[in-house]
Amino acid sequence: MVAKSGRLRWTIVTWAFVISAVSYLDRNNISIAGSSIKDAFALSDRQLGLVFSAFALGYALSQPFAGRIADRFGPYRCVAAAIVWWGVFTALTAMLPPGIPFALTLLIIVRLLLGVGEAVIFPATNRLVSGWIPPSERGFANGFIFAGVGIGGGIAPPLITMIIINFGWQWAFYASAIIGLVVGIGWLVAVRDTPAEHPRITPEELAYIDAHITPQSKSGVPASWKTVIKDRQVLLLTTSYFCFGYVAYIFFSWFFIYLSKVRGLDLKSSALLATLPFLAMTIFSTLGGSISDKVAARHGDRVGRCLIAAGAMILASLFVVAATMVSSAQLASIVLAGGAGSLYFAQSAYWTLSANIGGRSSGVLSGVMNMGAQLGGVVTASTMPIVAEAFGWTASFLVAGGIALVGGLIWLAIDPQHNLTEAKAN
Repeated sequence: MVAKSGRLRWTIVTWAFVISAVSYLDRNNISIAGSSIKDAFALSDRQLGLVFSAFALGYALSQPFAGRIADRFGPYRCVAAAIVWWGVFTALTAMLPPGIPFALTLLIIVRLLLGVGEAVIFPATNRLVSGWIPPSERGFANGFIFAGVGIGGGIAPPLITMIIINFGWQWAFYASAIIGLVVGIGWLVAVRDTPAEHPRITPEELAYIDAHITPQSKSGVPASWKTVIKDRQVLLLTTSYFCFGYVAYIFFSWFFIYLSKVRGLDLKSSALLATLPFLAMTIFSTLGGSISDKVAARHGDRVGRCLIAAGAMILASLFVVAATMVSSAQLASIVLAGGAGSLYFAQSAYWTLSANIGGRSSGVLSGVMNMGAQLGGVVTASTMPIVAEAFGWTASFLVAGGIALVGGLIWLAIDPQHNLTEAKAN
């Protein structure tokens, strides 16, 4: 057996974590600045929902193509180009004058194109994991990368609130764009597509990685669109991830506004409590990935990936429903944070299995899967205020709880041993 010499692969994973955090800072800043933008542009809640959902729509529809691009050109170049793209459109969000004609339409277009630019990030980082990280370590790697979601989302409320109070809402977007470009320079210096291409890889670590990465993750022709889209396991993963995305986007779009407008908290209190779900995401995403690896090593992927993810999603459903029964805004925030943490306990399982099942096609497979989550986000961002207006905010959260339950039950039908390359050959 080849010894585990060297830690460069974890440096690569750490940079993917940083990119994940910055991408969620860039997408979550508008939910914090939402009330200011609503006032500046004289928007209704439904119109603001369209602006929120525009990002998710552009992000969702671009996912499969972004995954194919990551498979074709490699994550190193794709992520670098994406950072420049999203920096430009983040800044453009702030540059639109509120009084110009068709301001709402322009806001929607800018946010949609920002979503297109960010679409490649997670398919590309999943392709990076597929080429750098052995399967036995992928749960922790993916959990850590998606802990960046919690960090980026958690930093956003206090940071963006501070910037808005002191400099105005436009600077919330300028600052986010600058942070992204600085991180992009670090990515160019530190990361390479494969271990063999990296100048700082040791022979021992390269041998260890090569001994444990499956051949289909390193070479071969990516599966066709038809093979990926028609595959039953891809469909199950995508549908379950739609449910995941529906619930997750509550925290990325309406949660801050819910605390301030519905629960009656002031801006500073809302900013503080709005960090709790993201702190829970950070902790439980990494913890879930680590536990998933350990349980899978002992009991197999069926238990370590599928059953753990199912249980976590079902628990998230219970937390979301329980939050509707709490009268205290502070306690409701804590209960919903439990829901966010439970949800992200399942996160690594989606991306670990998409890398394992997809192999050389892990970029496009994870892109298709992630499209499901983002379409769930589109539905959440645009319909949550409509449901709330018609039936109340309690109904909105009960619907979300039911959808999380469905997502957990789907995990019971997923086959973790499925291989897209073998399915293609058959």
